[in-house]
Amino acid sequence: MSDGGAVTQDDRAAAPRAGEDLALSVVVLTMGNRPAELARAVRSALEQEHVDVEVVLVGNGVPGDWRPGDDEIFDDKRVVILRLPTNVGIPAGRNRGVEAASGDVILFLDDDGWYRSPRLGAHVRDRFAAEPDLGIISFRVRDPEGGRGERRHVPRLRAGDPERSSEVTTFLGGACAIRRAAFDAGGGLPEDFFYAHEETDLAWQVLNAGYRIVYDASAVMYHPAVLPTRHAMFYRYNARNRVWLARRNLPWPLALTYLAVWVGLTVLRERKPSALKPWFKGFAEGWRKPAGPRRPISWRTAWRMTLKGRPPII
Repeated sequence: MSDGGAVTQDDRAAAPRAGEDLALSVVVLTMGNRPAELARAVRSALEQEHVDVEVVLVGNGVPGDWRPGDDEIFDDKRVVILRLPTNVGIPAGRNRGVEAASGDVILFLDDDGWYRSPRLGAHVRDRFAAEPDLGIISFRVRDPEGGRGERRHVPRLRAGDPERSSEVTTFLGGACAIRRAAFDAGGGLPEDFFYAHEETDLAWQVLNAGYRIVYDASAVMYHPAVLPTRHAMFYRYNARNRVWLARRNLPWPLALTYLAVWVGLTVLRERKPSALKPWFKGFAEGWRKPAGPRRPISWRTAWRMTLKGRPPII
């Protein structure tokens, strides 16, 4: 591992390609308003070496004649363009992309992110081939400006060392690779969530199906440093979906404990009425509105999560 986190030829080139028959599909969700960044993202996916790769480009809320841009990369025969006339949200948009994809492994990539190393795809393919119980790989997110990166991009409680790989219990939606069989076993992303916590909903079901999730610090993608609070609906959806997450996935004793813990943490962290008012509005909405089908994880899965350092009460 060198030059800022890229997978080099010394890392994986000599490894046997046991998974050479595993194909990759990179699903890129876009609202069509960043053509230059989108071209960079698509190019970084198609430049992956020694791996069969396609890009499924999902225009979320675009007209029927939408073109992603003038860059010639969009004319590559490996690019599939899917146009959704209504903005259906992040989880539904990604689900539509998976439905249109043909790969054995699905990678989700934000339209303003990109892969620096052309060997990332082969690294991901070979990990899935060598580890049949591996369901999801969460990538390390690097700041292109050279910053340390954000703690929330390391999906575990002890996030101080982003260069340390480990098993985890959730993943980053725009920086990951998922075995398609695990995605299907988990039931896909919960579409009613629209935005926030949809990855954790899928992750808990993937774990419950017997798969593992890893944070792989040698699998790197680049993304500008941005705050989730830039979205106007952040606090409301964050709280509503957290309630839905618990109602859908946890045994009731754990669900109630989980939500009580998060009420306490939110009050301690935020404190500002401008944040707490929409958060509690979303929290109430999460109880008032249907959460979708209830599929509580087993107590055995909850114990596995606890052993990995993230009991499902926080």
